[in-house]
Amino acid sequence: MDTEWRPTACVLCASNCGIEVRLDGRRFERVRGDRAHPSSQGYTCEKPLRLDHYQNAADRLTHPLRRRPDGTFERITWDVAIAEVAAALSRVRDAHGGETIFYYGGGGQGNHLGGSYAGALMRALGARYRSNALAQEKTGLYWVSDRMLGTMVTGDFEHCEVALFIGKNPWQSHGVPRTRPTLREIARDPRRCLIVIDPRRTETAELADIHLRPRPGADAWLLAALAAVLVQEDLIARDWLAAHATGLEEVRAALRHVPVAGYCATAGVPEEQVRRAARRIAAAAGVAVFEDLGVQMNRHSTLNSYLDNLLWLLTGNFGRPGANNPPILFAPFISFSHHGPKRDRVSPVAGARIISGLVPANVIADEILTDHPRRYRAMLVESANPAHSIADSPRTREALAALDLLVVVDVAMTETARLAHYVLPAPSQFEKWEATFFTLETPVNQFHLRRPVLDPPPGADLLPEPEIYARLCEAIGALPEERVRPLREAAGRGRREFARAFLAAVEDPGQAAVAAVLLYRALGPTLPGGAAAAASLWAHAVRVARAHPEAVRRAGIDGEGVDLGDRLFDAILAAPSGLVFAVDAPGDAWRRLGTPDKKVHLALPDLLEELAGLATGPEASPDYPFVLSAGERRSFTANTIIRDPAWRRRDPHGTLRISPQDAEELGLADGSRARVTTRRGSAEATVEITETLLPGHISLPNGLGLAYPGEPGEVTTGAAPNELTSARDRDPYAGTPWHKHVPARVEAVA
Repeated sequence: MDTEWRPTACVLCASNCGIEVRLDGRRFERVRGDRAHPSSQGYTCEKPLRLDHYQNAADRLTHPLRRRPDGTFERITWDVAIAEVAAALSRVRDAHGGETIFYYGGGGQGNHLGGSYAGALMRALGARYRSNALAQEKTGLYWVSDRMLGTMVTGDFEHCEVALFIGKNPWQSHGVPRTRPTLREIARDPRRCLIVIDPRRTETAELADIHLRPRPGADAWLLAALAAVLVQEDLIARDWLAAHATGLEEVRAALRHVPVAGYCATAGVPEEQVRRAARRIAAAAGVAVFEDLGVQMNRHSTLNSYLDNLLWLLTGNFGRPGANNPPILFAPFISFSHHGPKRDRVSPVAGARIISGLVPANVIADEILTDHPRRYRAMLVESANPAHSIADSPRTREALAALDLLVVVDVAMTETARLAHYVLPAPSQFEKWEATFFTLETPVNQFHLRRPVLDPPPGADLLPEPEIYARLCEAIGALPEERVRPLREAAGRGRREFARAFLAAVEDPGQAAVAAVLLYRALGPTLPGGAAAAASLWAHAVRVARAHPEAVRRAGIDGEGVDLGDRLFDAILAAPSGLVFAVDAPGDAWRRLGTPDKKVHLALPDLLEELAGLATGPEASPDYPFVLSAGERRSFTANTIIRDPAWRRRDPHGTLRISPQDAEELGLADGSRARVTTRRGSAEATVEITETLLPGHISLPNGLGLAYPGEPGEVTTGAAPNELTSARDRDPYAGTPWHKHVPARVEAVA
């Protein structure tokens, strides 16, 4: 047994807490929190203790595969795989145009470093369209925040007086550094207040001072009532808004007409409780807000995000400690572009709005299953499983099977990989240099470049994603040696000379398009410890240093211009547990505001119009009297990179949760079987009766319904939520799916 503790990070949620791993051969014998990690500081929940089930899963890919005509797969060499994939992509480009090649992914949860190289291949091919999981969750919030602020914000929960969680259960889904200790600290401090908006009585709601519990799908009425109380009781930050915002009168006019008592009744929340919450928010010195999938994957999802933003903007909770501030993204995975004359981009077939560069996941099948000349004909999927994760899985599988070419880069034989023409295997997240780009903390922002913990499995023939994309770029002629050689020689003479040569080279648009793989081939071989995959981070470090030099210097990095970025890059390479790369000072938030006039834009006419439309009340589905939350986060569910069902110690098969009142009416008992039927499909599950749900509300967990090798044959454990969801049920603005509001029926199974 190895006695060395090796620093790395958990890859099961966006917090990516630092952990240390001790090995027994290839097994993760022990996992513990890494006290040297600047964000998590030794904290970890129970989930990373089971990461061995990811690292040593039975369905790990070990060799490149090519699909035979009969649907089975054969092993091929990397030379054959690269040559054939490059030729197939080139044929699609030459026959139909690069825009018919679609990219889905960009790095799965926690492995964003490889995804930073995929763009080079896509740009070299002339591809224009991409998507990933964020387009199922966050794009409505991004669209609203872009228009109101020109940036995104993160709540400062360490210093806030009021913590407001909307449709989020951070006890299970995390998203805040040191989540559970932070929640306990807020709950125990009589000077602070924890407010939770959620129809479920979650673990976080149990700690809350105020739990506003709307009927499923009635969040918009509750949020409108809260915002209306702020206006109608004159609780808004008048002086702050006069100095920093536009559009206040339009918003006030809309909210004055909201019937607070009626909307509270529609939401099913006592009016006095709503007024109490609004008054506490208005009186606080600092309010930090975190909205999540409970409202972002629900009816009126984009309107929900708009109303959420109004709650903290009308009370002036922007740009100061304990409030909401724009983070520094080390690598920008979100783009903001709605200000100015530029029109919204739309997808080529469905005409769906593209937000932050992402096509809504729910229209991807529509973009393929058509005879439209601009339909997607080829698809590259990296570290993602759209056959399982996108709404209406049967139709998604039909669309993927209809492609001329499907190439999957992944670690395991996923449901999507089984449909692919070529499967290209990569090392796991613990067998290569990796990083996450979710650098969302303020005022202290950290970045963690993770080193390999162990080697790939013996006998496996794997390539890390940067090498795969570099070879494909070379095979299509986008990375000729005569472009790489001068940069490689410059790198050999020192970093300063390389910087001059590289920055001059990327003035050429053709070389700028493949900048990441240029860095990988030229700078990568000079990096210590085999860290070639980290080469793309050099460009990000230089960009961050140029854009935020004072914040970088406050983190202890000295220098000017490119030298400051270069030293930041070296500091990242030298920090196995991660480092603080930027520290904010008062006023930084206002400098990052992306609106042309550097003011907050409160009035969004289209969403104010939808707000007025709430007066007609919510729709009912008499044939489907229940609301199914398809994909609840529980103690032993996470993203689907852990495919082995043995990792779940509790609730191994994924129970159907239902209220006692509904269970009694349906004749259900704990442990009995029930069938859930939606407009799209049906599934059976074991019943769990719980008072955490309101009558009429049921839930199934996320992360189940995956096929996994077992005895005597392959086993699928639990219900796959997207066998029950419809791609048509989506937000009209952002296209985000309504997975938390799926009309359903429930019946007992003998």
